Amino acid sequence: MPEKRAVERAATARSFEKVCRILDSHHRQPSRLIPILQEIQHEYRYLPEEVLTFVATSLGLPPARVYGVATFYAHFALEPKGKYVVRLCDGTACHVKHSTTILDALRAKLGLAGGTVTTRDMLFTVETVSCLGACGLAPVMVVNETVYGQMTPEKATAVLDEIIAKEKNESEAE
Repeated sequence: MPEKRAVERAATARSFEKVCRILDSHHRQPSRLIPILQEIQHEYRYLPEEVLTFVATSLGLPPARVYGVATFYAHFALEPKGKYVVRLCDGTACHVKHSTTILDALRAKLGLAGGTVTTRDMLFTVETVSCLGACGLAPVMVVNETVYGQMTPEKATAVLDEIIAKEKNESEAE
């Protein structure tokens, strides 16, 4: 039995190797919880439940506190996101300029039905946000860190087509 535990510990350590590096880079300081969670989310594109528990244990914090921080801030995601996160602004300026038709076009293009926000292939996640702070470019869409202004349904789906073509070319090159 001790051998089995050692193997389990080694497997756990390997699976959390990246998390351990992030925790070590912050000297495992509980006061650094938010930056730690930000880096972990950057690595995984969301905050897996088992990682939150591991972080709590590693920082000596109650798991409820870590989970509370992860759920308080809209920036953090507890569900896996696609490689490309498409954020469509639905603030007043964008809404008045028909951002909902863009959202409908994006969802139709990606085959997202009901409340589904992420494609099955994990390539895209489509979200709406209250304001992106770029009202002069309304309607605005952001794909990961790239801002696209004065969007129309046609322009938005063309952006997706470019990304899909790029991904296809990259996968064929491999």
